[in-house]
Amino acid sequence: QVQLVESGGGLVQAGGSLRLSCAASGRTFSNAVMGWFRQAPGKERDIVAAIRWTSGNTYTPSSVKGRFAISRTNANYTVYLQMNSLKPEDTAVYYCAAKYGSTWYLRADDYDYWGQGTQVTVSS
Repeated sequence: QVQLVESGGGLVQAGGSLRLSCAASGRTFSNAVMGWFRQAPGKERDIVAAIRWTSGNTYTPSSVKGRFAISRTNANYTVYLQMNSLKPEDTAVYYCAAKYGSTWYLRADDYDYWGQGTQVTVSS
């Protein structure tokens, strides 16, 4: 069974930085896409970054491009989300997710495995 455990959330001032971590275990992550999503109260769960495990190729949407970066360490199966120049509108619960497949998956409904989430709050 795949397990994903996020950490690193907290309170930060606008303009600051945080790095989130997702510890993955339970199955090989070859042929997997790892995603970071966020959800604010009353809002949909939207992607903020994704990475193909084997190749390391990444995706970020325009809303966070240039500010957020996803990466992974193959040795210990950890996925990171580096968040810089944070804005109050980045405030949300951030989730790590995994999907096994051969293409990109950008919608929350595409993903099969989820972590419990970690709260990120950005103050103005």
